[in-house]
Amino acid sequence: MFNVETYKGSREKQYEMVHKQLRALLEDEPNKIANLSNASALLNQFLDETNWVGFYLMEDGELVLGPFQGLPACVRIPLGKGVCGTSAGENKTMRVDDVHAFPGHIACDAASQSEIVVPLVKAGEVIGVLDIDSPVKSRFDEEDQKGLEIFAAILTEYI
Repeated sequence: MFNVETYKGSREKQYEMVHKQLRALLEDEPNKIANLSNASALLNQFLDETNWVGFYLMEDGELVLGPFQGLPACVRIPLGKGVCGTSAGENKTMRVDDVHAFPGHIACDAASQSEIVVPLVKAGEVIGVLDIDSPVKSRFDEEDQKGLEIFAAILTEYI
């Protein structure tokens, strides 16, 4: 059973707690969809000021919608298109303070103002992305990026 924690201390300590919770959720479950679903639910309850938390997975050279929390979303994203496709294509985290200023931004939720996308990399290959949107401009900072990159690395151990 999962218990909602009150995240205390510095943001670094809060991310350490969510990383510990993620490992506990994933350690005995081999199913990829179950693990991605729980990971998106965990981040959704952990992060404030977000309106979409989920995954896109590589399939036949494009990103396909995976488990998520939020409004219905774009189903397929070509590599190099939008924030997610750019992150996957370049294999790097994209932190966008204002999505409306990002060339080629794909607007799935009109309320989204900022976004962070972290590639999921296994054996040197991008297998998907973690995508998080916020209705607040400049919602994500370097500390979020670091914590979410560690989260993604832990997750890829289990999928």
